[in-house]
Amino acid sequence: MSFLDLAAKRGSIRAYKTDPVSEELLAQVLEAGRLAPSAANQQPWHFIVVRDEQVRQRLQQAYAKEWFWKTPVLLVVCTETKRGWVRQDGKNYASVDGAIAMDHMTLCAADLGLGTCWVGAFHPAKVKEILGLPDGIEPLAMTPLGVPAAEPRPKIRKDLKEIVHYERW
Repeated sequence: MSFLDLAAKRGSIRAYKTDPVSEELLAQVLEAGRLAPSAANQQPWHFIVVRDEQVRQRLQQAYAKEWFWKTPVLLVVCTETKRGWVRQDGKNYASVDGAIAMDHMTLCAADLGLGTCWVGAFHPAKVKEILGLPDGIEPLAMTPLGVPAAEPRPKIRKDLKEIVHYERW
């Protein structure tokens, strides 16, 4: 499959089968995140794999959608801000780097026939508490990981003419 086909195939899945995700497939998804580029190669990310049903249920306190916490695996991408490269205007790139790693994992999952759904609308303090995150580690994004039970919603994207500028604005 070409990269553009893969990018078109990846979508937000909000219904999952209860089939387990094999260690081999999980390892490939995590490896895709590990291989992601990061500013100045700082790699300021940590990935938390949540399989335990009780922990997944507790994460309802942070994000209450049933389709989310009932999947066999939840992945939580966290960043370590102090390890993020800082641009000269003060912009810390830890969250950018974590987002790139998350995107690599979601694309890898789609390539393997697994579904994901990038979730950012959660309560970070609850996630920190439930997962026991130490000071300096912030949850950036979460995704379920599992066998899709439904197709993603159709992608609606702007035309390139609306978003591409050449030479200047």
